[in-house]
Amino acid sequence: MLKKLAGFVIAITLLVGLSASEPAEAAAPTFIENGKTVDEFSGHPLADRKEIRPLGNGYNLYKDHTQGFSLIYPQHMEVDVSLSSIRTLISDANTRLEIYHDIFGSGNTPSVQAYINYSNRFLNNKTDHQVLENRYLTVNGYQVHLLRWERDKLARVKNDHNYYVSAEIIINPKEVYTLVWESTRPVDDYMQVLESFQTIPRSGSPGLWAKFRPTERVWNEETREWFEQYFGDSAGLTWGIFEPYAPASFTYLKQLEKRLNYEFPVLLHYQHLNSEAPLPVLQQAYREGRVVELTLQTSSHSLSAAENQRLPYEILAGTYDAFLQDYARQIKEFGHPVLFRLNNEMNGDWCTYSAYHTSKDPDLFIALWRYVHEIFSQAGADNVIWVWNPNDVSFPDFKWNHAFLYYPGDEYVDVIGLTGYNTGTYYLGEKWREFAYIYDQLYRLYSGVFEHPFMITEFGSNSVGGDKAAWIDNMFGALGNYPRIKVAVWWSGTDWDAQMNPARIYRIDENQQVLEAFARGLKKHLAAEESE
Repeated sequence: MLKKLAGFVIAITLLVGLSASEPAEAAAPTFIENGKTVDEFSGHPLADRKEIRPLGNGYNLYKDHTQGFSLIYPQHMEVDVSLSSIRTLISDANTRLEIYHDIFGSGNTPSVQAYINYSNRFLNNKTDHQVLENRYLTVNGYQVHLLRWERDKLARVKNDHNYYVSAEIIINPKEVYTLVWESTRPVDDYMQVLESFQTIPRSGSPGLWAKFRPTERVWNEETREWFEQYFGDSAGLTWGIFEPYAPASFTYLKQLEKRLNYEFPVLLHYQHLNSEAPLPVLQQAYREGRVVELTLQTSSHSLSAAENQRLPYEILAGTYDAFLQDYARQIKEFGHPVLFRLNNEMNGDWCTYSAYHTSKDPDLFIALWRYVHEIFSQAGADNVIWVWNPNDVSFPDFKWNHAFLYYPGDEYVDVIGLTGYNTGTYYLGEKWREFAYIYDQLYRLYSGVFEHPFMITEFGSNSVGGDKAAWIDNMFGALGNYPRIKVAVWWSGTDWDAQMNPARIYRIDENQQVLEAFARGLKKHLAAEESE
């Protein structure tokens, strides 16, 4: 499998090079500015400029003026700069070279050495990762951490890239370039490429030039109508909730809804690889006139942390085929609309399906997503609306772990999920964040790349560190600024610390003041909708 993000409408993939039979003029350089090939660079000071020069020896010279580096690569490979501010991708059918540039600020932000140590903690899993080389060397005057490893081929990944090389090039204690090779076979020319690496003066500003768009779905009629009602262009905002007992029991939820004078049409429910079958839960919600945001996290409460970290490999080796096939069959049997959210917050290291645990390789997340999607397709589950949902901030916040690198492709995603919590100040290093502070920048970033409808799949505000009722008032005042957000799901629960003390209290009914603020906001929201 050529592992690259699908769905780029303006993906910049450039085949540049000379064959022996081509005329000499084919050796002219290629200039790329703001994601498009141009005859020559403009004089705009913030333009995103890349340059490719054939060398006539089987290699091209790539110069990235905005990221400040140059190197050579085999001339038959493609260059993709559609995610320029995140990474450059150079690839062919068997090998990918990913290039990242991280600059860390002052104070408590990571040093390059911390970045190297943290990025490679996946090696603690010695069962799946075989280290071939792990050393420091000097290249062109820069200290480089060189790491080579491999893992077993995965039976459910076509053309699996299971051979890896990474080189972290230390520019200074706060700046690093990272080169990562992934290949179907041992990489044999990495040193030649690495030794060609040079820094060059940086100019301009890197951008995001990819555009992702949803594709036509073959849904059953009920699902298509439901999607249009709740996610169509003319749809307003609908509220959903996570209430820990629902939809298995509606006793507490209905009491809460009576106090709020609002019935939540969407209910968030979590399942894992050791959960009960999904069909009874979906049927119970349907009897109450609700649609479930069904979240399947490919982890298991019956396994240790180390065993959970191995699960992506085991799933892609086929170990959980029977479970996933039965899961898809039950959802097909249900037949009514399901918002299916697979492996949310994958860019967070607390998730065992994050690339942090699997060779810092987000393509394995993509492979797993597509594999599950194919199982659902084979089961004929035409009632599934696929929701892709990173966290608003990546942990670790390194370029190789950027949320967009986990995007499975347009044909696999129907709704873009946004998640950003006001976690409050219970834990050291966390801060109080207003709703608009979180979602202004998140909405702007995602709107520039994705043309799908959005939903806030889960969110909330802690009460530790600020005025939660005022936060809710401000939230309702700001929501009108985000017309593409069609559903918002409040997470009405509590996060507990290691001693089982309440650390992040997100409950919507934490106290009367909080409950009244939410009821007040819902009343205004419904009145505004009725007046339209």
